[in-house]
Amino acid sequence: MDVRIGVSQTAKELEIELPADADAAAIRKDLETAVSKGTTFWVTDKRGRQVGVPAEKIAYVEIGSPDEHRRIGFGG
Repeated sequence: MDVRIGVSQTAKELEIELPADADAAAIRKDLETAVSKGTTFWVTDKRGRQVGVPAEKIAYVEIGSPDEHRRIGFGG
């Protein structure tokens, strides 16, 4: 599962690969808690590294499985 976080006033986004057994509902709950309390949203990637983003800097979050069929470039 992947989490993609857009950070306000930054052109780049954070893409974090989570362990295969990650729970999307738990991640969403942690995100909602961080945003409502104005704290830092912490996520641990599949290698055990922790990534923290201040809630006030989060522009958007996408939670989901990686798309193996992503299209890159031109053509069909």
